[in-house]
Amino acid sequence: MSATHLISTKRLSLVILAMSAAIASTLLIGCTDAADERGEADKAVETEPQQIEVEPVRDFPEPTNNQDEAEADTSERPVGTDAETDASEASGAESAAVPDIAITEDFRESFDHGPKGSGHQKYIVLHDTEGESDAASVIDWWDSNGNLVAAHFIVNKDGSIWQCVPLDRIAHHAGYGDTGHNEQYGISEDGRDDMKGSSPIGGDFADYGMNASSIGIEMVHVGGEGDYPEAQLDALDALIAYIDDYYGFESEIIDHKAWRSGNSDTSPEFADYLESYQAKRTHA
Repeated sequence: MSATHLISTKRLSLVILAMSAAIASTLLIGCTDAADERGEADKAVETEPQQIEVEPVRDFPEPTNNQDEAEADTSERPVGTDAETDASEASGAESAAVPDIAITEDFRESFDHGPKGSGHQKYIVLHDTEGESDAASVIDWWDSNGNLVAAHFIVNKDGSIWQCVPLDRIAHHAGYGDTGHNEQYGISEDGRDDMKGSSPIGGDFADYGMNASSIGIEMVHVGGEGDYPEAQLDALDALIAYIDDYYGFESEIIDHKAWRSGNSDTSPEFADYLESYQAKRTHA
């Protein structure tokens, strides 16, 4: 065989070998790509997020009745609710029922005879001063005469009101009453009243419990000398309403002679007014 023919045969073998290698490489790459695609697909399936229902954790018990809870909140914080409207209306009604009242205070130490809290308050006792002097003069006279006697309030004929004993303190305005009246009026002598300036009468007038259970109001008036001015009666209306509002309840209204028979106050011309005060707490 010639040398030229031998070389050609070798070249042909190399070409065929190269082609085979190329085909094998192509097939290998295709298999690898397919495997990679399958791997990516499997990976995508494995990593796809899944929805899992988890029982919620409850740190506090849920209310069993939301409606009840809402109603409770409404009653506690009635902002913008009917409750607020009702409260406002009630407040307005109370303001209308208890008018503004101007009181001049002139407290004197000699008029104070002990404590009288709301638990001991039972009566409003009405008196006449039996003189024409105004409240300021009456207070000065009471303080200077040494008897240690005074009422809580004095109402002048012009309707001005003076106060010389605080509402929660005892004033000596009623004195001794008829024997048996402590029991009749449901009161007692319990030691709160220091009883200074008082002198036992005994006999038909042995009871002394009214001062410690009442508010005394004097009206500037002399019995038998004409009617009570309208301004004075209007002021008394307002004062009684003020006392009722202060204590939060209505005290029974009596006059001095109901406690101590034979007293002149209140006067006969006050009789119809007294009946009206006891029925309606106003003079008309």
